[in-house]
Amino acid sequence: MSASILPSAIQAWQMVASAGEREDAPRSAPFRLEQRLLPLPALAPGEALVQIAGCGICGTDLGYFYDGIPTVAKPPLTLGHEISGTVVAGDASWVGKRVIVPTILPCRSCGLCGAGRANRCLAQKMPGNSYGPYGGFASHIPVPTRDLCEVPQQAKIPLELLAVVADAVATPYQAALRSGLQRGDRVIIVGVTGGLGIYMAQWAKLLGAEVVIGIGRSPDKLARTQAFGVDLPLSAAGRSPWQVRKEFRSLCRKNRLDARSGWKIFEMSGTQAGQETALELLAYAGMVVVVGFSPEPLSYHLSRLMAYDAELRGTWGCPPEHYPYILDQVLRERIRIRPLVTIRPMDRIRETFEELHDRRCGMKRVVLSPEGIGDGGH
Repeated sequence: MSASILPSAIQAWQMVASAGEREDAPRSAPFRLEQRLLPLPALAPGEALVQIAGCGICGTDLGYFYDGIPTVAKPPLTLGHEISGTVVAGDASWVGKRVIVPTILPCRSCGLCGAGRANRCLAQKMPGNSYGPYGGFASHIPVPTRDLCEVPQQAKIPLELLAVVADAVATPYQAALRSGLQRGDRVIIVGVTGGLGIYMAQWAKLLGAEVVIGIGRSPDKLARTQAFGVDLPLSAAGRSPWQVRKEFRSLCRKNRLDARSGWKIFEMSGTQAGQETALELLAYAGMVVVVGFSPEPLSYHLSRLMAYDAELRGTWGCPPEHYPYILDQVLRERIRIRPLVTIRPMDRIRETFEELHDRRCGMKRVVLSPEGIGDGGH
């Protein structure tokens, strides 16, 4: 593709530290979103410039912005790690191809990468976190081509929608692998109505789970999950973790399920209450897989793991080598994304962050499209 049609700079919405306020003034938010121009970088061999079609807003982005969860690269930086787009410059063999940019870009040379744990490579780069100033809430991003996932030209799902494959869909798949999920397993998903949980339910059924119990706090959202793999919804609204466990056991009795052993529990909510609930449900020969991140600590009697012969596992991201399979399942619509994604222009990023932070966007993942970049005024 001719360099003459490339932009003179990358348009990016960056997370910038807010200016200090007077001591007697109300405390301002720690960061603001500001539109800035970044110079086009020189591309090394094996690198490409991707024109971004869409970038999903993840709970992690909101955690960085609102909750003070630290990023590796210090602000100003461009958030966003759920990216799809088209290669427009760089490696000639990739120019013109439609791609998904993996959330995690491993080094491929360390011991963890060699041991098959590339998703936890300690030298990994993550757009919107540890990738210098670059991230997905922008017009373009420079990336290594080594781990790009090509989207077939005949794909019928719009490219911008496929941005969610990079994290919302891929991370639950990796969680399923970490759990050893197999046909006939019984599964509990805590936080099933969230952006990760609804895909965890789909993967569990696709991979052969016998029964999926979905736990959430919104009755309306819970009812919708039954169209996406949840067999038995269980409301946690107004209930303590102990009360949820009591209701879980009652639900199992009604459906002739053994509540005492063998459940694989996926904690997707990233909340202290959700994590406490998952641990409260853990019983004999069971497993809790922690997928959501919470900055809040909690206590747990570890000897229960011994007594239960149970397991507690963490999982992080998804290695790029799994993306082609994950994308194929999405394109075949065995994993459904169309009803669960909404597109907005990127110049609405400020109001969208606020709506998501206030939980006013329902169950749908919001993907921002750079085609809508404007002057950022509101």
